Amino acid sequence: MSESASQPETTLLKLARQIGSEEQQIRTGGGQAAIARQHEKGRWTARERVEQLVDPGAAVHEVGLWAGHGMYDTWGGAPAAGVITSVGVICGQRHMIIANDATVKAGAFFPSTAKKVLRAQRIAFTNRLPVVYLVDSAGVFLPLQEDVFPDEDDFGRIFRNNAVLSAAGLSQIAAIMGNCVAGGGYLPVLCDTLLMTEGSGLYLAGPALVKSAIGQEVSSEDLGGARMHATISGTIDYLEKDDDACLARIRRLIGAGRHDPATPAAPFHRVAPVKPARPPHDVYDLVHTDPARDYDIRDVLSALVDEDSFDEYKAEYGKTIVCGSARVGGFPVGVVANQHHRVTTAGDRYQFPGVLYVDSAEKAARFVMNCK
Repeated sequence: MSESASQPETTLLKLARQIGSEEQQIRTGGGQAAIARQHEKGRWTARERVEQLVDPGAAVHEVGLWAGHGMYDTWGGAPAAGVITSVGVICGQRHMIIANDATVKAGAFFPSTAKKVLRAQRIAFTNRLPVVYLVDSAGVFLPLQEDVFPDEDDFGRIFRNNAVLSAAGLSQIAAIMGNCVAGGGYLPVLCDTLLMTEGSGLYLAGPALVKSAIGQEVSSEDLGGARMHATISGTIDYLEKDDDACLARIRRLIGAGRHDPATPAAPFHRVAPVKPARPPHDVYDLVHTDPARDYDIRDVLSALVDEDSFDEYKAEYGKTIVCGSARVGGFPVGVVANQHHRVTTAGDRYQFPGVLYVDSAEKAARFVMNCK
């Protein structure tokens, strides 16, 4: 081959190697030091979370890898626009997965971040894909905030799309797995199901801003921590210990739902039945005919539903009623059951068994809506 003929090939090879090198750099997000800091907090990175969430061996199609490339070098860069958007298979069903990358400016939203999330939502709506949001974001990147909120096709439209997707019957599950601050706090609470890991925070303003505004000192946990939202505000549906428990819960909740529309099946998705954890005849010993005798309804459920299939909804909130998804004989069911012993609320107040208080009534109503 002549020297002139081989020259273009050499140039193309160099270009391919350069693109491959840059792509690998983008996939490392904020770099190895930022990844190490995320791990020190006991949290996975966005890409590691997606990898654990999807079915083992299933292909993941990433969308918008090069978004924001070279646009924010003045601010240290924003690889992949600080958010991972991928189509992946979870429990046999295709989902759009949107995961903030906390290694890139603490997952803050740049202008291209909002555009990328909007694009992912549009793809989900067009292709009728359920959406999973893995939230770990410090909110808007403040030096560029004037470019994030300027018109109808920017940050605020994300929340409008939350409503549109739900109205179209497309499930949206959000998991707060780190920071969830300011405007970004609207997204998860507009979803159908909300999980939160211990140590995470959901608040519109941090402790420093509260002190500056009204002079009150308050901790991050009391202001918007996971346990506060689980026991007092009732904002979150499932309180999880860590990333592993949270991702496993998401998979169970998805697995209990409907099949992918592209693979029609019976209205009820039955799996192989499993015997209850307790013999069914234990119900006769657990439930007393004397209404004054207390018992825990969860013990009764353990004799009725398939073992390890019960996922309790808002377990720390509205405790006089127990709600959750489970399987009976392999069939998915929703459970709403009155609790039959006295409980204590977050404010150390007693609530009597079998009584529907405001929090328990709200909890049951929301759960029934989720069972649609």
